[in-house]
Amino acid sequence: MRPPHGAPATGDPLAGVAPSAGAPTETAGPASFAALGVPPFLSSVLAAHGIEAPLPIQERTLADTLAGRDVLGRGRTGSGKTLAFAIPLVARLVGGTRRPRQPRGLVLVPTRELANQVLAVIEPLARAAKLTSTVVFGGVGQSPQVAALARGVDVLVACPGRLEDLIGQRHCDLSGVEITVLDEADHMADLGFLPGVKRLLDRTPDGGQRMLFSATLDNGVDVLVRRYLHDPLTHAVDPAVAPVSTMTHHVFSVSAGDKPAVVRELAAGRERSVLFMRTKHTAKRLAKQLTASGIPAVELHGNLSQGARERNLAAFSDGSARVLVATDIAARGIHVDDIALVVHVDPPTEHKAYLHRSGRTARAGAGGTVVTLALPEQAGEVRTLTKQAGIRPTTVAVRPGAPEIEAVAGPAAPYVAPPPPVEVAQSPPRRPAARPARRGGAPAQGRAAGVAGSGGASREARRQDQPRSAPAGTGSPRRSSGPLRTGSGAPGRSGQQPGRRRSR
Repeated sequence: MRPPHGAPATGDPLAGVAPSAGAPTETAGPASFAALGVPPFLSSVLAAHGIEAPLPIQERTLADTLAGRDVLGRGRTGSGKTLAFAIPLVARLVGGTRRPRQPRGLVLVPTRELANQVLAVIEPLARAAKLTSTVVFGGVGQSPQVAALARGVDVLVACPGRLEDLIGQRHCDLSGVEITVLDEADHMADLGFLPGVKRLLDRTPDGGQRMLFSATLDNGVDVLVRRYLHDPLTHAVDPAVAPVSTMTHHVFSVSAGDKPAVVRELAAGRERSVLFMRTKHTAKRLAKQLTASGIPAVELHGNLSQGARERNLAAFSDGSARVLVATDIAARGIHVDDIALVVHVDPPTEHKAYLHRSGRTARAGAGGTVVTLALPEQAGEVRTLTKQAGIRPTTVAVRPGAPEIEAVAGPAAPYVAPPPPVEVAQSPPRRPAARPARRGGAPAQGRAAGVAGSGGASREARRQDQPRSAPAGTGSPRRSSGPLRTGSGAPGRSGQQPGRRRSR
């Protein structure tokens, strides 16, 4: 299946929501999507992508969401929440009437990357139901988005900012929305999107179905629940802090001098890895340093254009770059298959960010390793961080070449020569423009050449008639800086005339 709107190819878009081999399963409850009420045509699409049985969050919520109930679902990152709302969203929109500029289903997400990921899961289901779907977010031109809305769309996946812009321009109208989904609501709260989300929800019909899915329910998410969900059913498959059983955690204590070499050794393995930094500048710099040292790496942060983001994610997905150096923008919604290692090069500031960053690995039951690098002055805050996250990491002091590094990173991959620097074409030297003509004469052609027209000759004659004075302390005369004004006795441009006192 093709990725949406230039999104990077990450393999089968539904593969990331299928249970992996060895993933923990529940023995109680239905064992198939059909038993939960999923329509046969959607079950067939899921089976075609290797998804035979629901994950716990899907098993808990599908019966209620397919019946039209408002649902509040909580599950950790990688637990299958996207498919949990995508199935009822598509199933309940079948057979409706499509209208220009009026989406019937709305999914609000916090980031562009997550918007593309969600659409990649919804699209195959929507096509099977003969429904249309599209995505709306900022950072790209709005014309294709406006055209898609004008044709009519059944399912719209959107970031709040761009959607509000399009509504303000009357390109979109939410009065026909039948089902609204809030995905990663806690992250929207962290980014300050809740006021915009409330304005958008106020534009949707009060009687429509609403689903809210999130890893945590704090930072104002409970306000959304009380205000917009009617008699919601709550389904939580994980506690608020839930470590993943297939994920191993390590804390490497390093000195400031050893840290760069330790980072290179962790990134040098043969498997895919994601390295998290706190700032855009340091992420960009580290990606360049790793690439220059023979470790192909790409960056992902908020300063990149949408095209650059998609190219870098595509390079990471197809294996041409083994390392993704990212800020917290990649901690939500980015799913690339088989990420073996996550490294917190800069430890996050709070435990939720730690869990969401770490969730890039060990998804849907697969295994993965998480390493946090801690300088001596960061030891206390890292201990607090891991305690709040509910994990017990293995802590060890390391130096470059330590066996613990190879144990988590694996053997080093072969050296990859960095691409040659791009040469910038030099433009030809500019010829100096001719000086403009002065009154009564031709343009000056340069004093050194000594070429003058009639005007130049008259200027030279005037120079010879000008009085000269010698500067104090020298024996040679100095030419005055310009001709005197005539007819008034006023000083020339360089000052007063030699030998005269300025009259008042």
